[in-house]
Amino acid sequence: MSEIVQQITDAVTAWQTEDAKFAKGNSAAGTRARKALQEIAKLAKARRAEISEVKATRKAAKTAA
Repeated sequence: MSEIVQQITDAVTAWQTEDAKFAKGNSAAGTRARKALQEIAKLAKARRAEISEVKATRKAAKTAA
């Protein structure tokens, strides 16, 4: 599993934890939940770029063969 995928999994877990606290009335947890969601978005963008790079590499190797 990619390191980025593991980081996404960890960020989702953090978000779920903080979101549950926010739902119980902890307003500070809402800020942490939003921060975790922002981290997920950043990591998703990095993973998209990683996937695109692999696809381009595969396509180039296939074309060269």
